[in-house]
Amino acid sequence: MKKYDVYGMGNALVDMEFEVSDAFLQTMGVEKGFMTLVDEERQFELLEYLRGERSNRSGGGSAANTIVANALFGGSSFYTCLVSNDEMGDFYTQELARAGVDTNLAERRAEGVTGKCLVMVTPDAERTMNTFLGISESLSAAELRPEALRDSEFVYSEGYLVTSPTARPAVAEAMRLAREAGVKTALSFSDPSMVKYFRLGLEEIIGEGVDLLFCNREEALLWGECRTLAKAVDSLRRIAGSFVVTLGGEGALIFDGYALHEVDPFPVAPVDTNGAGDMFAGAFLHGIAHGMTYAEAGRFASLAASKVVTVFGPRLKPEEYPRTLAEFRGGR
Repeated sequence: MKKYDVYGMGNALVDMEFEVSDAFLQTMGVEKGFMTLVDEERQFELLEYLRGERSNRSGGGSAANTIVANALFGGSSFYTCLVSNDEMGDFYTQELARAGVDTNLAERRAEGVTGKCLVMVTPDAERTMNTFLGISESLSAAELRPEALRDSEFVYSEGYLVTSPTARPAVAEAMRLAREAGVKTALSFSDPSMVKYFRLGLEEIIGEGVDLLFCNREEALLWGECRTLAKAVDSLRRIAGSFVVTLGGEGALIFDGYALHEVDPFPVAPVDTNGAGDMFAGAFLHGIAHGMTYAEAGRFASLAASKVVTVFGPRLKPEEYPRTLAEFRGGR
């Protein structure tokens, strides 16, 4: 039996979340619904306009949210990331430790600025992110912990890492090590902008293919360069042994390597979609690592995602994770 369910790698970002109007995004020239990389000066400019508005600070980063979810559902997680020795880095490291996630952060942390993500949520619950990666942009193969990786059921990466010239080859190396050790590989496209603008980087990471891929409908259509989900599914089959396509309020479509499964949604009134895909991936990975079928894991992930979109921020309160798992088990 492996020590870890999931070995994850991704950006380490402290989320700063604000409720904004569509007019604010238009006025500030922010592309709605996308993750956009910005420099620290641009992020500071936006924060100045939001000064005095109600905000929420939490640990973030797409893969980190997924890894934390698996851990708080009762699984075992390791996370490779990079933070600085500043206050934000302390905050981030402590949050991972409280969630029970093992990391590479025990060593001395470097000088620099910990990455921050400005999350702007509009009244339709859509999340728009402007991200300053800070020191996280320097994530490299030096941060990999091969022993922990080899002692895991899955290695999982977020697609956002394709934007970094050092992190992208690090993910490719992690995938190579995983294949050599018989560890299953998993990847999330993370955001339509990654498929739209960084396709070649994703192809480098995917290499000969991954065992499990996560994406949403828009990302799937962009990858397949098509307009129908059926054609997108055919395209995904060429790069992934199995995959999940989340469909928002319509549930999800899952391919287990043999058959397609339609997963019904759990209807809720969303207030913030930030972290929904991350939560889905975390619950799904936890499910299949703990004996659920792909269809069962999909239903559990759909339930978990329905919980997180009803609160602000990308994560639930720690006590809500076991409650959600107990609710699912009780309803099967």
